[in-house]
Amino acid sequence: MELSSRSEENLQVVCVHDTRIDATVAIEFKDQMRAKTDGGSDIVVLDLTAVEFIDSSGLGAIVAAMKHMGQARKLALAGLTPTVDKVFRLTRMDSVFSVFPTLDGALADLKS
Repeated sequence: MELSSRSEENLQVVCVHDTRIDATVAIEFKDQMRAKTDGGSDIVVLDLTAVEFIDSSGLGAIVAAMKHMGQARKLALAGLTPTVDKVFRLTRMDSVFSVFPTLDGALADLKS
C-alpha cells in the first residue's frame, strides 16, 4: 500500500497509489492514513483516482481514518472511479463524506 501526502494552502491531499483497497491492505492503509494525517490540516482530501476496487474492509478503513481525525476535521474524497463510486452510493457512504468527481474540483471547492 503506497500513499503520498502534500499540502495545498489550507488543506492536505493524500493520494492512494494502489489500485485496490481491500482486506489484504486495509490495516496497512488505515495505519498509513493515521501517520500521514496526524497533526495535519483540518481538511484532508483523499485522492482515490488510482483505486479501481474497494471492498467492505477498505470502506471500513476509510471510515476509521475519518473517525481517527476527529469531528473537528474533515475528510473529503475525490476522483472515485465508477466502480468505487458505486460502492459508496450503494452503502450510502456518499452521504457521510463530501465526494468530488475530480481532485481539481475538490481543491477548488475546499480551498475557498
